[in-house]
Amino acid sequence: MKIAVVGTGYVGLVSGTCFAETGNKVTCVDIDPNKVTKLANGQITIYEPGLEKIFLRNVKEGRLKFTTNLAEGIEEASIIFLALPTPPGEGGAADLKYVLGVASDLGKIMTDYKVIVDKSTVPVGTAEKVRAAIAANYKGEFDVVSNPEFLREGVAVDDFMKPDRVVVGTTSERAKKLMGELYAPYVRQGNPVIFMDEKSAELTKYAANSFLATKISFMNEIAQMCEKLGADVDMVRKGIGSDDRIGRRFLFPGIGYGGSCFPKDVQALIMSAEEVAYNFQILKAVEAVNENQKMHLIPKIKSFFNNNIAGKHFALWGLAFKPNTDDIREAPALYIIKALLEAGATVTAFDPEAMPNVQKQIGNIITYADSQYNALVNADALIIATEWSEFRTPDFEQIDLHLKQKAIFDGRNLFDVQQIRSLGYHYESIGRN
Repeated sequence: MKIAVVGTGYVGLVSGTCFAETGNKVTCVDIDPNKVTKLANGQITIYEPGLEKIFLRNVKEGRLKFTTNLAEGIEEASIIFLALPTPPGEGGAADLKYVLGVASDLGKIMTDYKVIVDKSTVPVGTAEKVRAAIAANYKGEFDVVSNPEFLREGVAVDDFMKPDRVVVGTTSERAKKLMGELYAPYVRQGNPVIFMDEKSAELTKYAANSFLATKISFMNEIAQMCEKLGADVDMVRKGIGSDDRIGRRFLFPGIGYGGSCFPKDVQALIMSAEEVAYNFQILKAVEAVNENQKMHLIPKIKSFFNNNIAGKHFALWGLAFKPNTDDIREAPALYIIKALLEAGATVTAFDPEAMPNVQKQIGNIITYADSQYNALVNADALIIATEWSEFRTPDFEQIDLHLKQKAIFDGRNLFDVQQIRSLGYHYESIGRN
């Protein structure tokens, strides 16, 4: 099958590469000529474990191509995926200018039947708007489908190649047939392709991410209660996670969620609710809890230093919002850095992948280390903000060698409380006594 993917960001590049991996011919379109040149020359532009290998294979075998020319990119495609940014606009609502702009352009250049697929996370009703934007310039037959992505950064290739479900929103039998054929290789083990109407598919993506965000904020509230009551959140987590109605996933407390999906999608669903005069109280609380949780370590740190951290120097392990990605959007680490600097402290950070993105965003207001241990040099304490695997079993002799005092503030509960305190550390984590 011949496919076009418009947009080569995280979703577009992963989707295009994975579609090519099952034998489809994929052309990815992007307006950034520098990015297109890099991709066409086999230089991957995002960090995602497992992606580069199949990306290079499909570029080499000619199944994956790149262009800046939209007309050229869609000419032979039977299915066109729109994987475009939908950043928060005024008030938090998703901004559809990129999606609708491309839809309008498609209407001007389409010459035969095609299925246009919203792969971006978009508000309910977007399929209708895309259909109208195309129809304003094209009077032939076409269908618009909602096909939300459920990719987790860090395991996106596995998520795409072996999805637990595929959601397709369309009432067109012709579009259903094409989409069913496209996804058949990915669901051979029997996981469902769920067909529904477009609006339900659009809402499904927001509902899924918002529910997961709710689980995270709920556990962070439980962690706060544990600290006040002297309970252990790890024990509570195990106690409730064993109930299959609740499940074990997304019950780990920490310093809040970040990334490209949860903050934006929760905010967008709140705004969508307000547009139909509904007060989505739970999600407003989820958002408020998360904002507060990002700062949860700061009072602990200040208390340890007698409420004065001016002139103190901190090592920070982790900048990405989660491990196995270089994505720093809404990363709690950035909020921690801001609070420390405003209080007169200095910071040296280390992250295996995200340092270039942080330096691009905030510059050299902090320093960057070339290893997790070099970040500790002359630091008064260590703060952990991302649960990279290499941080889980560090060399404590190396930590002792560099830290001025044995103090660790762990926002991801990486270490056993009793074990680390037996090594003589002042150790504070989330929801554990």
